[in-house]
Formats: sequence, C-alpha cells, structure tokens
Amino acid sequence: MSYLSAQLQAVHGAMPFGVAGQVDSISGLTIEAIALPLPLGSRCRIQSLGGRSSVAEVIGFQGDKTLLMPLTSPVGVSRGDRVENVEAAPRIWCSRQLLGRVLNGFGEPIDGQGPLLLSESRRIDGRGVTPLQRVNIRQPIGTSVRSIDALHTCGLGQRMGIFSGPGVGKSTLMSSIAKHTSADVSIIALIGERGREVQEFLHNSLGPDGMARCVVIVSTSDDPALLRVRAAKVATTIAEYFRDQGLNVLLLMDSLTRLCQAQRQIGLAAREPPATKGFPPSVFALIPELLERAGTTAIGSITGFYTVLVEGDDFNEPIPDAVKGITDGHLWLSRALANRGHFPAIDVLQSISRVRGDVTDSSHVRMARRILSLTAVYHEIEDMVNIGAYVAGTNPEFDLAVQSRPKIVQFLQQEPTAPSTLDQSFKQLAELVAWIDQMDKAFKAQAAKLARQPARN
Repeated sequence: MSYLSAQLQAVHGAMPFGVAGQVDSISGLTIEAIALPLPLGSRCRIQSLGGRSSVAEVIGFQGDKTLLMPLTSPVGVSRGDRVENVEAAPRIWCSRQLLGRVLNGFGEPIDGQGPLLLSESRRIDGRGVTPLQRVNIRQPIGTSVRSIDALHTCGLGQRMGIFSGPGVGKSTLMSSIAKHTSADVSIIALIGERGREVQEFLHNSLGPDGMARCVVIVSTSDDPALLRVRAAKVATTIAEYFRDQGLNVLLLMDSLTRLCQAQRQIGLAAREPPATKGFPPSVFALIPELLERAGTTAIGSITGFYTVLVEGDDFNEPIPDAVKGITDGHLWLSRALANRGHFPAIDVLQSISRVRGDVTDSSHVRMARRILSLTAVYHEIEDMVNIGAYVAGTNPEFDLAVQSRPKIVQFLQQEPTAPSTLDQSFKQLAELVAWIDQMDKAFKAQAAKLARQPARN
C-alpha cells in the first residue's frame, strides 16, 4: 500500500467538519457535554481555561447530553471548557517496523527507540472474520511447552484460555510460549498489569531474542479504563495486520479479566445497568467481539492465548464461564502444583484442546489419552497411596498407574529455559507410552502367572 493510499484511508476516518461543545458537568468517571452531536467512539480534546488539554472518548448519550470518558487524566477540567472532535473512529498505523517495539494503548512507541516508519492505517474496532471466510484448523502450532504440545496439542488459528489464580506462573508460561513458539510473530498485550512487572517481563522473561519477533502493547493498571480496552483492540488489530501479510501470528493477552473490569467501569460510567455480579451487558458483548477476531484465513492465521484470573479458584465465575463457551479449549493452572514447584503448573486433567484430533493423527491421540487415563486413575487412588492403604497386586491398572507416576510427572515438568519443539514433544510422548506398554505387559504376565498357580490350603 502506498503512503498516499494510507493517508487517504486516515482522512476517510477523520471528521468531515469540526464540532465543538462544552463541558456541563463531571460525575465520577463520566464527563457530560452539551451541544456536542458526535457519534459513539469519537475522540475529543477538552481544552481547559488554564491552557491544559485532555483527551476523552464518546461512550454514550443521556437526553441532550453527550457522555464522555477520559483517555488521559481529566485533572483541571471544569464546567464550560471547550470540547472539540479529533477523529471519528479510533485508528492506528501499522507496519513491519513494529517488530521489537513496545507500544501504549494509542499504538505509540514508549520504548525510547525513536519514531516508527508507518505504512497502513487501520481501524481498531474491526469485526471478526466471517464464518465462510474461515479456514478449518488443520495444522498444529508449537508452544515449546511439552505438556501442551503432547497432550493438548493446539492448532494454528485456535483460541485458548489460560485460567489461573494470581501467582501461579501464567506470566512465565506466557513468556516461554511467546519466546519459543513456532509462529512467525508474537503479539503480547499486557492489560492492567502492575507497572513494576512490565520491565521484568520485557528484560527477564522475553529478553532480546524474544523481543526480536514480538510486538508488546502495554496499558498498566493506572491507565484510564478506556485506554486499557483500547490497548486490547490495538493488539488485535496489529495481529490482524501481520496475518494479512501472510504470517502465522500468536496473540497473547494478559489478562482478559482486567480487560473486562475496565469495560465494567466504562459501562457503569455510561449508565448501563449492572447484571451478573456487577458486570454490565457490554462486558459479555466485548468478549466474543474481541475473541472472534482471531482465527485462520486463506492468507494467514491468528492463534490466541488469553489469560483469565480466577477469583478464589472458582472456575464458574461469570468471566471464566463466558470465556469457556467461546474459546476452543482451555489450560487450567493448579495452585497445588505450583506450590510443589511443578512448572508448568498445568492440570492436564482439567485442561482440554478441542482441536487436538484435527491437528494430530489417531496414534498421537491414542497416546495422549493413555497418559491422561493413567493420570486420572492415579488421582483416584492417590489418598490411599499417601496413607499407605494401597496394596500392590490387587488391581493391575492401579499398579501400572502407581509405577508410571514418576515417569509421567517427569514428562510433565519442564524448565522455562528448556523449550521443546513440537517434534521433540511427540517423540518423548511416544517413548513414554512405549515404556508404559512394556510395564503393562509385564504386569499382565505376572498376573497371569499368579492365576495359573494352584491355590494353597
């Protein structure tokens, strides 16, 4: 696309004429303006009498008043201040020069590495790919995490939820996936994160090698709610840009819960009625609107991993429950495993990938089911084993589960600094199942031998 064409697109999204109103009142996070006939999503500048300006966005209407919410600090805004339009629709500039950069919720660089060479203007409030334009998910994507690739294999264009409580290792898991994935580009959105953790994530978790093929969008917890929601849309828009360039993109968003909390603030400020546990209807409209933008097309793909904070480890909270119904699978991070030093703390029995059978062959599915079945059997008798009530030889399946447990745990554990490719994970799974089959044959042979021995009086 030529620079002139990009400019024309940007002009098309701008206001055809200037509109100016004035601030009438402020209540909480809501700024009420009069004589301001602007559409939803319009960005405005508020010029204070003291010379200070702030930016706000139209979020609703109440009678003859226009409701706005600040995108920057509203300190200094007073009644009668002039409100004028800046743009009709939120847009950002995209180019391949975004790789290795850190952006804010406006799509502007904040890493101090100079301006960007931009080539294409895109709206950030786009819609998802239509159903008939989607391509079936048939190719696996490597995450570098053995327990995911082997047991819950993901596909190019899949949407996965990562559910966990705070401090269970989801950020470390995310950085490992972003750094070593088989996708061409990684887009990382840090929504509502603590400011202290951003530098740690960039320098310690990702490092220079990880950043080289990543774009990081940051909106910390002290940013206005509108900017946090905007950052999530900016990240998805950038992922769509690289997908349309023919690349396979991995989109990681941390966290979807904080995004929904930001949208709750916006909805309540726009006078929406609170619904389920205080979340207004717009929250449950935003989730599918954002997640449906990931997927596979004939050109490229966006594979989405979205973290969800679970309060009190309750899997049936409104946000986790809504996300489960939209995603193509989920990974459940267990606090009990994390407390044991088990990384990644993925509870493989509570996790699922709905496309595993579409991206792997039948023999791989059989081997994965074999490991999951033995893990489930061991969990049934774990209490008996721990208290010494388990007696070997009473049930061959129980014996096999107990004997295989150390090998399975070793297979599921993996250091963040020791990534595993997709082929390596498949090979190690096959070796583990072959060892288990040998053990199974030995247990069955021993059981048959005992059955043939005559009973003693």
